[in-house]
Amino acid sequence: MPVKIRLARHGAKKRPFYRIVVADSESPRDGRFLEVVGTYNPLTEPAKIDLKTERVKHWMDQGATPTDTVKSLLKKEGFFATLN
Repeated sequence: MPVKIRLARHGAKKRPFYRIVVADSESPRDGRFLEVVGTYNPLTEPAKIDLKTERVKHWMDQGATPTDTVKSLLKKEGFFATLN
């Protein structure tokens, strides 16, 4: 069961709000997930990102891979700088 850290879209039409979730790679985008590890609101200025860094690190240690979009959000938050 390959696990991904990815975005799940919520919110109204033209008003997106995303949850950063850990999910099986075969489950639908907004479907079943294992855990919510953060949120992303692109509508605020600047965009607001909330992360549970300990849980993201835990899942990445277990072999979860972030999608390209989530990876860029993690870089923006300085997540990879704290791993060193």
